[in-house]
Amino acid sequence: MQVIITDNDHADIDTERRILEEAGVPFRLEQCVTEDDVIERCADGEIFLNQYAPITRRVVEALPNLKLVVRYGVGVNNVDVEACTEHGVQVENVPDYGMNEVADQAIALMMALLRKVVLMNDYTKTEGWDYTRSVPVHRLSELTCGVIGLGRIGREFAKRAHALGMKVIGYDPYFTPGEEFSFVEQVDLDDLMGRSDVISVHCPPEHAMDMFNKDAFARMKDTAYLINVARGGIVNEADLEVALTEGQIAGAALDCMENEPVAPGNPLFAHENLLVTPHMAWYSEEAADELNTKVAEEAVAFACGEPIRYPVNHLD
Repeated sequence: MQVIITDNDHADIDTERRILEEAGVPFRLEQCVTEDDVIERCADGEIFLNQYAPITRRVVEALPNLKLVVRYGVGVNNVDVEACTEHGVQVENVPDYGMNEVADQAIALMMALLRKVVLMNDYTKTEGWDYTRSVPVHRLSELTCGVIGLGRIGREFAKRAHALGMKVIGYDPYFTPGEEFSFVEQVDLDDLMGRSDVISVHCPPEHAMDMFNKDAFARMKDTAYLINVARGGIVNEADLEVALTEGQIAGAALDCMENEPVAPGNPLFAHENLLVTPHMAWYSEEAADELNTKVAEEAVAFACGEPIRYPVNHLD
């Protein structure tokens, strides 16, 4: 089967090359940006390793040879899964490659907010040596951490927050805690919004877009912090800007935003109680290598008629 890497912004494709060549699976790299790019350059492709290039209904219908799309990552928002299913195209993602990194990033952002690390770093370097600029800071064991979404990443985050001594409450209608997560008090969303000193978002975007809007901010404590390492669009950024301006919440940290990449002049960036990282929560050298490895391994397994590990859709 012909494998095509539709697009890739990594430093190299050495890992994919090694795995595919060892298996004797032919492949090539394209750098497609538009639907037309994919249709024109990838017509002979049966397996796509796909990063950002749009795999839309139009693309799927124009490429009858296509049998598998493997996404570099968890989200499949640039792939029309419904159209793929209708045309017998298997879709895969890699949901487990960076779960520890994302949980770690959420913890790092939470600690930076609660301990006001960035604020005090900037203040101390530019204005003076005075801890009172940080007031108030509270003991972690006195705080309640709300976790929205208790899948792989949410559970890892919850374990870390619990280890820091925080009370952990969680909202996820599909979560069954079991003994390992008996420390998580399951609550409804309204309860979590009202009780949490920190809310960390780890849910998929499908049913959560605009979850944090003006109504949500009104339900939160004015001393509470919001962390989003899940997807852009879950937080209404215009409403967040108002909430930060009016002091409806104490602060926020975002690793993902709408319409990425985001220009430096974004009005949100003027708030000293907002932390932003450039959709990097997934990243470590080890996670990047694991992602590239698993994407290539799934292509080889499919090409060789072996079972795949990460199906997103189910074909008849």
